Amino acid sequence: PILASAHENGCICLWSIQGNLVKELLPFSKYPSVPLTALCTDISTRMLLAGSKEGHIMRWSIDSFLEGPQNSKNQIKEELCWRAHSTEVVDLFHEEEKNVAVTASIDGSVRLWHAMNGCYLGYFGQPGKFELSDISRLILPCDVNNFPTIIKEESKHMEKKKLFEYPLMLDRDK
Repeated sequence: PILASAHENGCICLWSIQGNLVKELLPFSKYPSVPLTALCTDISTRMLLAGSKEGHIMRWSIDSFLEGPQNSKNQIKEELCWRAHSTEVVDLFHEEEKNVAVTASIDGSVRLWHAMNGCYLGYFGQPGKFELSDISRLILPCDVNNFPTIIKEESKHMEKKKLFEYPLMLDRDK
C-alpha cells in the first residue's frame, strides 16, 4: 500500500505505510507550482487525480508504478490537466462505472467531467439530465476558457529535483 499526500508547494508525496518517502512528484506545467488541495484515486488505483488552489485538475497514471515502485522503469505519468473551476478545488472523487470525475469548488459549484479526456459534462443543479454518452462535445463552463491539455512529456520532468547536487562552499581565493 502507498499513501499519497498533497502539499502547499504543489508536490505530491507517496509514502510507504511504514512512513518512508517513496517518491515526490511535481505536476508538469508551464505555470509555477500552486498548492494542491484535493486528491483521489479510482477504485482500482490506476489513476490519481489532484485538484489545485487555482481550480485545475491533474490526472496521473499510477498503475505501473504501484506494481513495482522499486523498478525505475515503472513510472508515474501525468496524462491530463484541465481547468475545472475559476477558484480553489475543495473536493473531488472519481466514479468508476461511468468514468466521471466530480469536482467541488470554494465558489459552491459542483461539476461533472469525463475523467479520461477532461470533457465537461455539466453541473449539479442544471435544468436537464447529465449527458454522459457524448464525451466529444467541446463546451466549457462559463467561468473557464481553457480546454484540457494532454501531457506528452516524459515523466522525468515531473519528478521533484534537488536544487543543488553539492553543498555550497566558501572559496576565499575567489
